[in-house]
Amino acid sequence: MNLEQIYKDAGAYLEGHFLLSSGNHSQFYLQSAKVLEDPILTGVLCDKLFAKIAEAGVEFDSVCSPALGGILAGYELARAGKKRFIFTERVDSVMSLRRGFSVKEGERFIICEDIITTGGSALESAKIIESLGGVVVGFAALANRGFCSVSGLNNERKDSCKLPADKPLFALGNFEFEIYPPESCPLCKNGSKAFKPGSRGNA
Repeated sequence: MNLEQIYKDAGAYLEGHFLLSSGNHSQFYLQSAKVLEDPILTGVLCDKLFAKIAEAGVEFDSVCSPALGGILAGYELARAGKKRFIFTERVDSVMSLRRGFSVKEGERFIICEDIITTGGSALESAKIIESLGGVVVGFAALANRGFCSVSGLNNERKDSCKLPADKPLFALGNFEFEIYPPESCPLCKNGSKAFKPGSRGNA
């Protein structure tokens, strides 16, 4: 599977000058919402993602995703595996479990995102699941942004990865883009202004 081509064909592989949630800048951005707007394609991708998890022998009971970006990918992963699905969401900037969702003692979870960058939101969701007696057995995403190590790819884990090193991360592909602190961004030095394309903090 050529995940890069899938993102490009969907208009989800963006080139420009982007302000990331971390505050850093990049010339490239993955807008997974453009991939996920196609239900058939999303189903195919999540079937393949579930197959990777199954091949690794990781068994789980349920899937949990952080809202908003992870919901569609997580729901489709749960469908592929015939599992239960729940999601966490931010309330006053704090990740929370609401809407009557519950976690059983010992219930095994995969935390699923559309894209894992440093894994901060996924980790917040994992901590909620564990605080309620659940067990996080792994993480999953359509795409990995190169900071965390993906099971089966053996790519280097960067210091900025927030996911626990003892839990596997499953993804369909790995994208590594140069990122720049604002003060040393070559795009800024050329007179360009960074644009924030993601879901958080945008109108």
